[in-house]
Amino acid sequence: MSHGSEKGITTIKQNECVIPDLTIKDLLSAIPAHCFKRSALRSSLYIVYDLVVISGIYKTATFLDTLISPEHISLPHPLLYPAARFSLWAGYSFWTGLFATGLWVIAHECGHQAFSESKLINNSVGWVLHSALGVPYHSWRITHAKHHASTGHMTQDQVFVPKTRSQLGLPAFDPTKEDILGSSVSDEVMKELREALGDSPIGATIGAATYLLGGWPAYLIRNASGQKRYPKGTNHFKPDAVMFAPHQRDSIILSDIGIVLWLAGVTGSIYTFGFWTVFRLYLVPYLWVNHWLVLITFLQHTDPLLPHYRAPEFTFPRGALATLNRNLLGGCGSIMGWLGAHATHGISETHVLHHVSSKIPHYNAWEASDALRVRLEQAGLKLEGAPGGWGEVYRVFKECKFVEDEGNIIFYKNASGLAATRPAFTDGSASDSGIEVDKM
Repeated sequence: MSHGSEKGITTIKQNECVIPDLTIKDLLSAIPAHCFKRSALRSSLYIVYDLVVISGIYKTATFLDTLISPEHISLPHPLLYPAARFSLWAGYSFWTGLFATGLWVIAHECGHQAFSESKLINNSVGWVLHSALGVPYHSWRITHAKHHASTGHMTQDQVFVPKTRSQLGLPAFDPTKEDILGSSVSDEVMKELREALGDSPIGATIGAATYLLGGWPAYLIRNASGQKRYPKGTNHFKPDAVMFAPHQRDSIILSDIGIVLWLAGVTGSIYTFGFWTVFRLYLVPYLWVNHWLVLITFLQHTDPLLPHYRAPEFTFPRGALATLNRNLLGGCGSIMGWLGAHATHGISETHVLHHVSSKIPHYNAWEASDALRVRLEQAGLKLEGAPGGWGEVYRVFKECKFVEDEGNIIFYKNASGLAATRPAFTDGSASDSGIEVDKM
């Protein structure tokens, strides 16, 4: 994307995003048949593995903690002892949270019925694991299934739904001063938009940090970043919430029971072992899990390169392909990138495949993803995003501010009203509500 300015108007050269016309048969036929096989035993071994690793991290931390004391080592300054202990337990929290995210991913696969061939086993294991991580299993399973069915749909998707110009109260679109596709904007409009959005590096940093720390509970409790057409007060704990069907009421109640038991367990542990012990061993890693969950899913579905659709142009394959694969922590080096993918079972690295077929278990997703990638590249699609990390969250948060109220294929615009991407088509059959776009 390049910039230019002439007579008070800024113009950019945009990337082109191929809008696919693939069918679900096209996509599924590219995946080897054995990748669809699910094994309760093999899936269970990954739970055991994650728990063994987390136990090992705990044992290592407690052993080293006994050594960090004046009785065992001599440090040049007394303040170095609490600093060393803080560093030790901060490391414990980070790594425990990362591998506990792997357990979260397995519970998520249970919700997709990817853990085993048995629905009873899937839902039983998923309910236990997700409840232990503070997640209402069935409630989220139901809305997450809707998300998969309508990914990128402006009125049907359930999460990471872009806010429109009018929803943010921004100045109305003026066709004499800006291009609807975001390739050119007058300096006057750019200034108005930036002032209205309060765009600044500090604001973006605070906004991104708040998103990572509180975004997950905010979504569950008050539908933050969720579907805008839902009424105020919508959340994942009300059996009669608009997002649930009447026949799902018992499942929502069962989910709530899991959360009540989780809260009772945390409260009882605090009473028995003390707040700081529970805070150090469980609550901080729990916050890390929430952080990784938001970071991963936000970057999978939010980027200036990704299209969003309104009903006339939406299809399931288009929605499934409106996502990105990213190497979690890949920007921190090859070793960290490998550890991030390993600990979280490749949920970030194989996400496009996951949207094409969510019943494929994670241990088959790598091979399936490689096979699907070949087919997508033949169609002109390369859905590999930049490595997932904190710097990337900051960049995307700054670049993805709003979308237009008009158009059936839309891309995020930044605080200046410029869009990095425009739709392109493999033939002349598609349209965008009369908006002229370049054809390939």
